[in-house]
Amino acid sequence: MKYYGGIEAGGTKFVCAVSNENFEIVAETSIPTTTPEETLEHVFAFFDQYELVAMGVGSFGPIGIDPTNDTYGYVLATPKKGWAQYDFLGNLKEHYPGLPFAWTTDVNAAAYGEIKQGVAQGKNSCVYLTVGTGIGGGVVVNGEIFSGISHPEMGHIHVKRHPDDTFVGTCPYHKDCLEGLAAGPSLEGRTGIKGQDLPEDHPIWDIQAYYIAQALMSYTLILAPEIIILGGGVMNQDHLLLKIRQQFVDQMNGYMETPEASEYIVRWGLPNKSGITGCLLLAADAAAKA
Repeated sequence: MKYYGGIEAGGTKFVCAVSNENFEIVAETSIPTTTPEETLEHVFAFFDQYELVAMGVGSFGPIGIDPTNDTYGYVLATPKKGWAQYDFLGNLKEHYPGLPFAWTTDVNAAAYGEIKQGVAQGKNSCVYLTVGTGIGGGVVVNGEIFSGISHPEMGHIHVKRHPDDTFVGTCPYHKDCLEGLAAGPSLEGRTGIKGQDLPEDHPIWDIQAYYIAQALMSYTLILAPEIIILGGGVMNQDHLLLKIRQQFVDQMNGYMETPEASEYIVRWGLPNKSGITGCLLLAADAAAKA
């Protein structure tokens, strides 16, 4: 029996899973993200129980993805204490010498999971955007994860301010980038109320939709994906999805022909499983390449 390992490494928790060759999960655990040493101690204790043929890792970022660069496999400029400039992949490889690895961001892994087994099945390209504590995006083009000199950092683009919004923003690097103005903490920062407790008719949702739709328009104009997928805790609300679609249509203003908004901007097909599914699929790809 072939066993694949997957790690969806988030800033709050690590989701670790083992699947068989049919991608049926046979074991799964969630580990709080503390220090690198303590977190990996628990990760190794979980995976050491299985004979793995490959592992796929989708990590919170930014991360080093250029194999020719000294920072390949590292977590880079993260505010997560203890993880900045940490050789994450190197430590995994040291513990599992010779094991094939796939290495990418958590949102890239989620995009890959969605296009292979989720709502984007049958498509050749997609954008996956998660809106939660932060905002991150992954891109698949021609069935492959897109990357350049680095991976996409789609949550940190600058957006035009809503006329009624004077909020300074929550991003520790850019203040009023998309993440700073539209991620979960911005809702509480403006209102003093957590997003899940805000009533549907609160005016903050119109501002939220304005920013997210603006970003989706930018991604569409630049990448022209076949479908855009929205995930994350903030997106678990039908009224917000409807507002985003309408704002997208209004802001695009007929400039570019896209599918109907209800078919083009959709909610994730693998809720809370997109990332780990993508990691396991990428592990199988790594095994095949090896």
